[in-house]
Amino acid sequence: MFFETHDGTRLFYEDYGQGETIVFVASAMLNTDMWEYQIPFFAERGFRCVAFDRRGHGRSDRPSAGYDVDSTADDLAALMAHLDLRDVTLVGHSLGGAEIARYLARHGSERVTRAVFIAAMLPFMKQTDDNPHGLPEAALAAAMAEIRADRPKWLARQAQAFFATHLGNEVSPALMDHTMAQCLSASPWATFQVQREALHTDHRAGLREIGIPTLVVHGAADFSAPVEVTGRRTAELIPGTTYKEYPTAGHGIYASHHAQLNADLLEFIKA
Repeated sequence: MFFETHDGTRLFYEDYGQGETIVFVASAMLNTDMWEYQIPFFAERGFRCVAFDRRGHGRSDRPSAGYDVDSTADDLAALMAHLDLRDVTLVGHSLGGAEIARYLARHGSERVTRAVFIAAMLPFMKQTDDNPHGLPEAALAAAMAEIRADRPKWLARQAQAFFATHLGNEVSPALMDHTMAQCLSASPWATFQVQREALHTDHRAGLREIGIPTLVVHGAADFSAPVEVTGRRTAELIPGTTYKEYPTAGHGIYASHHAQLNADLLEFIKA
């Protein structure tokens, strides 16, 4: 199934179950398939689960433009309008969390009841004079250079760190290979563009204005989005948020800790 966005780009989406709606927004490079531990769990418990492939990812079109976070947030808004979704819980991982934050800043919460930020690339990754806790510009530039030089090598090198297997998390080599294959299926052009957006976009002002219930979940061992730069600071900025930190979780928390994460999501949605 496809819908058309503000600039005519066709994006793929999936829609399962009936009941209160949860919209899942995927990480950079990943697609709807990343939610295989969440969608069946919630669809079988009486929820409608909707997920889509970001432009340049999965089965969606691969345009040359529209990868800035304002445009991808507008893509989310187009999906919400296409299906006329109401009383939605938005759940986003990594860049998906940042896109939810920008969606709320640009489009408000008329259609949204609550939001969940999982290992989100928030509030502002880059170190600046007024953001001393961020990552130095040189480190961000080095990471982008590594991606451009050898994208498969860059992904393979951090596969175990992504799931923090060094802390005893039971993630099979097959699952790591499967995740890397999903990431490599994304357009290289899209990968470069959205990674740059994730590292250089400031979401602080928008987070302070969120007025709906929110849940922030982050792993203390997150290598991709260090918790002291992201999760803890995000929780400080959003008024009245619920914050949960998993001591042994890395960035791939949606898979490595899916049982705990699903239980926390269900408790939050039902509260």
